[in-house]
Amino acid sequence: MVDEFDVAQALRGGIPDRARAWAFVRDFAAAWAEPLADGAGTRAEELERAEEMLGLTLPTALREAYSLLGTRHDLTGNQDPLLRPSELFVHDEFGGVLVFRSENQGCAFWGVRLRDLGQDDPPVFVQSRDGWVRYLERVSLACIELVLSETLLGGGGRLYNACELPASLIRELPSRFAPVEFPEYPMWTGKEESPVCWFSAPGKLLRLDGLSDHSWLHVRGSTFADLESLCAALPGHWVRGYSEPLEADELPFEASEGLLG
Repeated sequence: MVDEFDVAQALRGGIPDRARAWAFVRDFAAAWAEPLADGAGTRAEELERAEEMLGLTLPTALREAYSLLGTRHDLTGNQDPLLRPSELFVHDEFGGVLVFRSENQGCAFWGVRLRDLGQDDPPVFVQSRDGWVRYLERVSLACIELVLSETLLGGGGRLYNACELPASLIRELPSRFAPVEFPEYPMWTGKEESPVCWFSAPGKLLRLDGLSDHSWLHVRGSTFADLESLCAALPGHWVRGYSEPLEADELPFEASEGLLG
């Protein structure tokens, strides 16, 4: 049950390897969405066709991620989606980058440098407003972040809210919600909204974009009651009420059709 699942507790001790990463993804999917069935993964022949088209071999971790949840768009395709194998491409900047994720309007891309493709679980870079910058040290970590963020912003926005937190509340976040043992990473929009940090409680998920005064906090509850209690714990100007439908002009980011529809 999602109410009993706490991301901070589930990731206590960190993610030392791919096996731990995929185990977390399975547990998270079962708690916050639906269990990952055998058909949730991309078929091997689709991945092989993509490799043939690109003329390269996917890193082991990226192939495993697609094989695990490549067709679960509820976990990977709400805002800044995991690309389908047929959509993978090589960006010619930064010495060549195999792109596997895109901001919903093509404003940013996530990928692996071509020179790192021989590694099983290579580092991931993001094309930000500051140029290509290191995102996370391993593909498997980037896939965990993908699932967390796409779930946070999914579900049509019905259980989502956001607020610009003043510095005083940012300082209090670790005492009100458990910090998630996940590496800090940059937001593609720039240094002002970096680093990104996660917090949680059972049935509650929080992402803080930046540590400066009035940084955006994005939250999701498993139920409206969870969302309401979460927002009540952090008094501030929330962009929406707890029960009204989310309006496009209320979002603190450029929303995709998937999030709003």
